[in-house]
Amino acid sequence: MLVREIMAEEVVCCTPKATARHAASLMKTHEVGAIPVVWNIADPLLEGIITDRDLCCSVLAEGQGGETVKVSEIMTPIPVTCEPEATMEECEELMQENQVRRIPVVDKRCRCIGIVALADIAKHAPSTSVARTIKEISQPAKELERIMMEKNHFYCGQVHEEDQILLLNRRRELDKEVKEMV
Repeated sequence: MLVREIMAEEVVCCTPKATARHAASLMKTHEVGAIPVVWNIADPLLEGIITDRDLCCSVLAEGQGGETVKVSEIMTPIPVTCEPEATMEECEELMQENQVRRIPVVDKRCRCIGIVALADIAKHAPSTSVARTIKEISQPAKELERIMMEKNHFYCGQVHEEDQILLLNRRRELDKEVKEMV
């Protein structure tokens, strides 16, 4: 079975400039636990993902106000993704390797077109496979890849298409130029 057959196609997204409160409100309204973060709602170039856990651990537990914290400050930049033509098993392996329960689905241009949750896989995969995935995801956190920063450009150590990284960096440069003009 392919990811496109099990993914949720109507994805609620937010931008990096949105507040943590707005992201939490979207999660509550749409009854979801994660929201892809896109450059622009009309141009959903995937920038990251924010989860209910991010909100809890980075905002509430730190005693910060949800109106002052931006999504860009607490999101996971460049999250693990898969394409709609990937198999359900490949998606499950990505979840296990990266200890995540939700994976944004992107097209060839890195536009967010869906999301797959562990619950979507549980509806279609054999129970032994789902149990193995839950076991792997529930292990103590693996050491995070070192994130390297250089002049507001980033690379998280994961294998990504070069054009995705270039697009994201170019978007940030354009954003800076617009801010400087204002």
